[in-house]
Parts: sequence; C-alpha cells; structure tokens
Amino acid sequence: MESISPNMFVNDISKTVDYYKQLGFEIRARVPDEGDFVWVMLTCGKVTVMFQTFDSLQAELPAVKRVDGGSLLLYIQSKEIRKFYEQIKDKVNVIKGLEKTFYGATEFSILDINNYVLTFAEHE
Repeated sequence: MESISPNMFVNDISKTVDYYKQLGFEIRARVPDEGDFVWVMLTCGKVTVMFQTFDSLQAELPAVKRVDGGSLLLYIQSKEIRKFYEQIKDKVNVIKGLEKTFYGATEFSILDINNYVLTFAEHE
C-alpha cells in the first residue's frame, strides 16, 4: 500500500468545496468538467480528500448511508499549527481548542459543515 485518499459523501458538494477552500484546499479534479459537479478531488500540500454527492451513487452503492458525517476522524498532520489555527478559528466550528497532547503533538479539532471531524496536528 502506498496511500489513502478518503472519498466522503455529502449532500451539497459546492458548499463543501467553498468550506475546504477556507482551509487551504484547491480543486485538482472534478466530474463533470463543467456544470454541477458530483465528485471532486481537493488537495492541500500532501493531503488529498475526495467528496461525492449521495445522489451520484444511489444505484451503484446502496450500502452507503445517506446521512452527513460519519464515525471517522481525519487526522491531518500539519506545520505551523498555531498560525493555521489563528487563521481559521473564527471561520469554522472548533470543537477542541489548540492543546499539547501527552504524546507530544499540538493539535485542535473542528467539525466541518458535513459533520466530519478533522483533527489538525503538529508533532514538534
């Protein structure tokens, strides 16, 4: 295995893209190329995430639950965590503030607009 790129399902992909752009992500690919898209790949540094609309896979993957969020947490390693925290803290829903952990990381957690938990960490 070489990498993992989560594909998370959402109801409103346009709002999701706008939200993740605030975090520094950029669109790398989308389907279709024009008009309302149903799938998008976003990157920020070495981090890649994909989002897809629930509607786009109704027949193909009926096992996917049709609810926002999930029982997963994305752990995103970052640099200059304090600076990043200050840049976004008033634009997002911070659910756990900036703190030093017992295992030596400085981290904070947010809840995105689709109820996914993102934890940003820097191992100093």
